[in-house]
Amino acid sequence: MLSKEKVRKKFHLIRKRKYFSVDKNYFKPLIHLINRKKKKNLSLYYPSNYEVDTIKLFEALEEANRLLTSLPVISHNGTMKFVQWNLSDPLQVNTYGFLEPINQKKTISPDLFVVPLLAYDKFHNRLGYGKGYYDRFLKKHAKKKKNILTIGLAFSFQKYKKIPTSKHDVKLDYILTEKGIF
Repeated sequence: MLSKEKVRKKFHLIRKRKYFSVDKNYFKPLIHLINRKKKKNLSLYYPSNYEVDTIKLFEALEEANRLLTSLPVISHNGTMKFVQWNLSDPLQVNTYGFLEPINQKKTISPDLFVVPLLAYDKFHNRLGYGKGYYDRFLKKHAKKKKNILTIGLAFSFQKYKKIPTSKHDVKLDYILTEKGIF
C-alpha cells in the first residue's frame, strides 16, 4: 500500500492532468441534499490547484438567497474558523497562498461543510493536503454540534482503492462527483 504522501503526490498530478470545468448541473444533487436536510449555514471553499470549481455552486446558492455561505480562514496557529462570504466580497491571499475573506468579522457556525480533496475511497475517507485543518476542526466541531454534514467535492478519477488513514482522520458523509452523490 502506498503511503499518504505518495498517494497525495500521485493524485495531485492526476487531478492537474485530468481537470475539467463543471457546470451548475454538477451541483444539483448537492443542492437537493441541502434542501432535503434543511441546512442553512454552509461552508464552502474557494477553488485553487485544480480543485472542483465551486464558483457555480456559490452562484446557485446566491440565487436561492436564503443561505449563509462562508469560507475557511486559517490562523497562524493552525486553527480554522469560517467567515461569512458572498461572491461580491473581496478576498486576499493568506500566508498559505489561499484566498480568504478580507472582512473576517462575521464568523458563522456551519451545519454543512463542502471540502476539497485530492483523493477519496468507497469508505468515504478523504485525502487532503496533509495539514489536518479540516480533520481537527470537524472532530472538535462535531462534538459541539451533532447535526453537521460533510461533503467532499471531487472528480470520479480521484477515487482510490483504499486511502491510508490514521485515528485523526474524519470520514465524510458524502462524496459528490460528476457521476452523482454517494
